[in-house]
Amino acid sequence: MTITKSTRYLILAATATASLSVCYAMKVAVTGTTGRLGRQAIQLLSSNGVQTRCLLRHPIDASIYPSIEKDASSSQVASYLSKLRGVSMVEGDATNAASCKELIEGCDAVLSLHGPVRPPPLQSLFCLLPESDPKHSRSVNYLAVQNLIDAVKDSETCKRIVRVTGKGESPTQIFTVLINMLGNMAKAWNYEGEQLLRTSGVDYTIVRPGVMGKDDIPTNKVLALADNGGDLKVTPVTHSQIASLCVKCLLYPNAAKSTLTAMNVEEGTGEESYGPLLAEVESDTRDFPTSLVSEHKKAARNGAAILAAVMAVLLSGTVAVVKFFGGVVIGLASR
Repeated sequence: MTITKSTRYLILAATATASLSVCYAMKVAVTGTTGRLGRQAIQLLSSNGVQTRCLLRHPIDASIYPSIEKDASSSQVASYLSKLRGVSMVEGDATNAASCKELIEGCDAVLSLHGPVRPPPLQSLFCLLPESDPKHSRSVNYLAVQNLIDAVKDSETCKRIVRVTGKGESPTQIFTVLINMLGNMAKAWNYEGEQLLRTSGVDYTIVRPGVMGKDDIPTNKVLALADNGGDLKVTPVTHSQIASLCVKCLLYPNAAKSTLTAMNVEEGTGEESYGPLLAEVESDTRDFPTSLVSEHKKAARNGAAILAAVMAVLLSGTVAVVKFFGGVVIGLASR
């Protein structure tokens, strides 16, 4: 008997609904606690009664006023989140293997929502930060993912990793080049981190979102997913949308070992929620490139060379203009 898409959706939706009580009985670990995405996911988990363990680099400061507002400091956000129902904080860093092992103790899944702090542009352009530095994108987007994989493999309970990355399979794409040039090769190491998951044997869901940051975008039936790392036009998405997707992934066993591109489409042409989309997701089947770090680095070097050439032309033009007008002024003054 052939199972139609609609029948398959009904079966999976029923499975997901039956899994709700299981999800609420879960304990979920989160990295990237005070980031825009992490805080949204933690609030969503807490509001649904899910026990949540959050990795935090610094201890809670009792003297800090708790706040979740956009302009709140990371310390204020941490203080606010720590007071939510079912939320506990674990002091440590994802780049530290022992911290990751402590974080996921007793957990069933981990939402890997951390990312590198944006570095000073010149620091990245001139490669002033060693790749071994804990703040470098290699440490944050690659080594930290390996730490989580190792911790999950050693765990008796944790069986799933949901990792948020970004589109990065086209090293020469202009925005990828710019992000690599100005972000210590963030795109390059994000992809390498994805590959660690794909070859780990651990159940993973990789989420490649659009551009997160804008909140004033259409939200009525705009959600779209492409599994197998499929291509969708890059669009703005909200942190709350992607947080919801990460949490809902845990309800769909068929979303394990999948790479999901998450974008928004024209209002009214997408889905209202991720449920129907997740019900159709299938595990990765295509062969992803084993590694792209060399191609990313080459494209970034070429981009830096082009930028240097453009700056040299602009500078020489500026010098020529200054000399011209300087000569004019001197000529007029000597009359």
